[in-house]
Amino acid sequence: MGGNQTSVTEFLLVGFPLSPGMRVLLFGVFSVCYALTLLGNGVIVGLISLDSRLHTPMYFFLSQLATVDIAYACNTVPQMLVNLLRPAQPISFAGCIIQTFLFLIFAAIECLLLVVMSFDRYVAICLPLRYSTIMSWRVCVTLAVTCWTIGVLPALVHMVLLLPLPFCGPQKVNHFLCELLALLKLTCADTQLNEDVIMVAGVLVLVGPVSTIVVSYGHILCAILKIQSAEGRRKAFSTCSSHLCVVGLFFGTAIIIYVGPQHGEPQKRNKYLHLFHSLFSPMLNPLIYSLRNRDVNAALRRRLKRRDCHESLTDKK
Repeated sequence: MGGNQTSVTEFLLVGFPLSPGMRVLLFGVFSVCYALTLLGNGVIVGLISLDSRLHTPMYFFLSQLATVDIAYACNTVPQMLVNLLRPAQPISFAGCIIQTFLFLIFAAIECLLLVVMSFDRYVAICLPLRYSTIMSWRVCVTLAVTCWTIGVLPALVHMVLLLPLPFCGPQKVNHFLCELLALLKLTCADTQLNEDVIMVAGVLVLVGPVSTIVVSYGHILCAILKIQSAEGRRKAFSTCSSHLCVVGLFFGTAIIIYVGPQHGEPQKRNKYLHLFHSLFSPMLNPLIYSLRNRDVNAALRRRLKRRDCHESLTDKK
């Protein structure tokens, strides 16, 4: 094995086998999606920061989720756009490892934030009289800091196991990003331990949170069904539906990639799932929350009205 080992200094991301014309077309489409991701999530973060009516635990965690989505997209999409126009452009070994590390961190943080958001909804609907006591600002900040802190731990474990492995070539990563499973296929050492840890981490970071969310929403559903008025039930459902949509989008694709059966052509399938996970899911999240949330829509209208009034006063002067 030692005779075949080489010192790898860079990788080539294979991406998708496409014609030049299709690459240019997808570059335009993905660039628009990336811009919408930054704009949509940035608007949510800005509105929640500026509008005092949105200074509640639910919107505090929503701003955290939007921040993670921005970081998630910024970590993967720019390199993918570069590869669409310049397919042979390499990425350095250090750059590839950093991208993998950040990808794992942001994915874990988003998992934990979605669990915390489900707990917030559980307290709001099942324990409304104790909501302000349980979900105090001190508790909210502690939960957010815990999510960001614990989210680093699985990534550190994967990096500790990945970095000592020898990379013997080829240097072509069969993916559009430096994804952990794709990198492991380029090593010339036994990766069974790495794969076992990925499976265990997938169960802990994905199946565990999903189970917790299901239990939370089971209690929430029971509480909603006990509400006498139809209007009360509708309002309770509306506060949870957006979160459930985001949970389904995020955890559904992640579980298929890391925990689901790897039959057929898992690499090709996982590429498309990661594309949805990295590009379209962060873009759709702010649309889901803004289109289905009256408070966010109202806050946006208030900001636009203030801007129009300010411009009108400026013009009169």
